[in-house]
Amino acid sequence: MKSDKLPLDQILEGDCVDRLAALPQESVDLIFADPPYNLQLSGDLWRPNLTKVKAVEASWDHFESFEAYDHFSREWLSACRRVLKPDGALWVIGTYHNIFRLGKIIQDLGFWILNDVLWIKSNPMPNFRGVRFTNAHETLIFSAKTKESKYTFNHHAMKPFNQGKQMRSDWEIPLCTGRERIKIGGDKAHPTQKPEALLYRVLLSSTSPGDIVLDPFFGTGTTGAVAKKLHRKWIGIERDSTYIEIARERINAIQPEPVDAHVLDVRDRRRLAPRVPFALLLESGYLQPGQALYFRKDKQSEARVKPDGQLVLDGEEGSIHQLGKSLAGGSPCNGWEHWYFIDKQGEMQPVDVLRERVRKRWEEQERGE
Repeated sequence: MKSDKLPLDQILEGDCVDRLAALPQESVDLIFADPPYNLQLSGDLWRPNLTKVKAVEASWDHFESFEAYDHFSREWLSACRRVLKPDGALWVIGTYHNIFRLGKIIQDLGFWILNDVLWIKSNPMPNFRGVRFTNAHETLIFSAKTKESKYTFNHHAMKPFNQGKQMRSDWEIPLCTGRERIKIGGDKAHPTQKPEALLYRVLLSSTSPGDIVLDPFFGTGTTGAVAKKLHRKWIGIERDSTYIEIARERINAIQPEPVDAHVLDVRDRRRLAPRVPFALLLESGYLQPGQALYFRKDKQSEARVKPDGQLVLDGEEGSIHQLGKSLAGGSPCNGWEHWYFIDKQGEMQPVDVLRERVRKRWEEQERGE
C-alpha cells in the first residue's frame, strides 16, 4: 500500500495491536510510543495539605502480573516492528516501573538501541510520603529498527537546544502544566499528558518533513499536534473515545504556516551534497600531482599528493582520511577539514574549500550557466 492509501492524519479507534495488524508492512518512518506504565499503585496518595493526588487510576494501566505486562508489551512492540520501514526508528518512554522491562523486549525483538534519553522534569511532583527520592525523570529509549538501519538523525538541528554544542541525552523540560494541560471540569483530561516540547525534540531530531509518524497510544494527541506543526504526517491509535474527541479537536485547531519545503528541512546539507572524489581535484586542476598538503596547518606534517589522489608522508601512504587518522593517533578524521593547501595568496586553506568549488561548478552546469 502506498503512503497515499494510508490513514494519514487520522486517529484509528481500537486496540493498537489489532489496528497495527491492518496497516501495511514497512509503511511508517517513526514510531513514538507512550505505553501504560504498570505503576502498581496501591492505596490513595495524599499531599501534606490533605488534598488527594490525581494519580494514574485508569483500567488501561492495570495488569495482573509482570508476565501479563511483558506479554502485552511484546505484542505491541512486535506489531510496531512490522509496520516500521527498514530505516525507521522507534522511541519509547517510560518510568522505572516499566522501562527496564521494555528495554529487554526491544533488544530481544532485534531493535538496535541508539540512546537512552532522560527527560529531567524541572518541576517534578514531590514524594509526599518521604519514603524514597522524588521521581524527577522519565527515560526514553531511542532505537533503530536494525543495527544496519540508515535512520534519520538531524545532529546539527539539535545543537541550538544546547547552546550550539552537540545535543546531550539529558533534556530538562517542565511537566505539562498551565494552558497546555488539557482539563475537563477542572481535572486533568489525561493523567500522563506529555509536554509538546518533549515531542518537538523527538520529531525534529529523527524525522524529516513529510515523514509518517505513528503513535500507538495516542491519548490526547500530543504527537499528532507536534507532527502537524512540523509538517510531518501522522497516524494515531487510541481506544478511549473521550481521548479521541479531545485529540481531534486539539489537532484540528492547529493551522501550520504555509512554507516551502526547504524552510522546514533541517538535515545537514553537507551530508546531502553530492560526493566529490578527492582524485577529482587533481583531474580538474584544483590540485597538482606532487603538491604539498599540511595536516592541521602543521608544516612538520607535510604530505605530498600522488597522481591517484593518495597522500604519502615519511613512507606512509593512504587517503586523506586514512593518513589523517594515523597522524591523529587513530582517532576518526575527516581529511577534507584537516588537510590544508597553500593558496595563491600564500594562505593556508582546508582542501574542503576546493571540494565546495567543484560542487558550485556542478550546480552552475545544471543551471546551464
